[in-house]
Amino acid sequence: MTGAAAIRTLVTRAGERLAFTALGFGTAPLGNMHIALTDAQAQATVRRALDLGLGYFDTAPLYGLGLAERRLGEALGGDGSPLLSTKVGRLLEPSAAGEGSGGIYVETPALKVAFDYSWDGVMRSVEASLSRLGRDRVDILFVHDVDVATHGSPAAAEAKIAELMESGGWRALSELRAGGVVKAIGAGVNECAPCERLLALADPDLFLLAGRYTLLDPSALTSVLPACQKKGVGVVMGGPFNSGILATGSAPGAKYDYADASPAILSAAAALQTVCARHGVDLATAALRYPLYGPAAVCVLAGGRTPDEVSHNVASFDVSIPPDLWAELKHEKLIPQDAPTPC
Repeated sequence: MTGAAAIRTLVTRAGERLAFTALGFGTAPLGNMHIALTDAQAQATVRRALDLGLGYFDTAPLYGLGLAERRLGEALGGDGSPLLSTKVGRLLEPSAAGEGSGGIYVETPALKVAFDYSWDGVMRSVEASLSRLGRDRVDILFVHDVDVATHGSPAAAEAKIAELMESGGWRALSELRAGGVVKAIGAGVNECAPCERLLALADPDLFLLAGRYTLLDPSALTSVLPACQKKGVGVVMGGPFNSGILATGSAPGAKYDYADASPAILSAAAALQTVCARHGVDLATAALRYPLYGPAAVCVLAGGRTPDEVSHNVASFDVSIPPDLWAELKHEKLIPQDAPTPC
């Protein structure tokens, strides 16, 4: 068994045991994120992940406006062994010509997104996702993107959380968990604040938190991660490369959180890269492993567009990293002094 396929277990509030592989597979690229794929290419990528022992797959209606869910379901077929999560909060509706809302996803179906965090919206979303996936249940449901980046302001994000709690959305998730349709519920977001709000308001089993505990952004370490650890709530660590720069390094055009990296971020990435090189480790390798050591972490989630990309991620994840690398990153104040590391 590779390190990427090593099992980390989370016990949910309902007493279910979820077995995550240390490295999971995020399916956003399979929804034609920036680059169009054929169904055959997408399915070959999923099969490579399975062949290499990855046992957790995350998807969402947003990813290619249903494309990623459908492609994942077709690739998995009747294989019910991998752990599977999808998301609620966005309904996909027919769109008129020119009205589609694919955004960063290209060559998508003629659909548009309608946000709906109500009881009815959650139930409709789950039914549609199960149909696209070709399943009668999934393991995990995440509320998707109740955050400022998606809705435009703190007030707007708070209004969506209020809708979730007051219009029955969270109650719907709880009913689905109680009925065994799902084993765990939580939220998938790119910011710490929504996780902290839901820890206070609800009873989540876990979060998918993207980009907020990385070599470039330690913000979750002093906020949501210790709180999750205290309450027994797991965290899937998404976005380990901050959407690009921690995989590509400090190169012209490098992306950080889906935008061009600022001079400060480019400089920080270059400093990380220099230290990693001194220890014979690729920056991407360190970036992929680092979040797994965080409090409450159950898995690191990385995507892949091709079978070779999946193979590269697994091989990178399994590289032995000398403890002195983490020690030097702390000495150079490039990661927090109290960041959990093997050293």
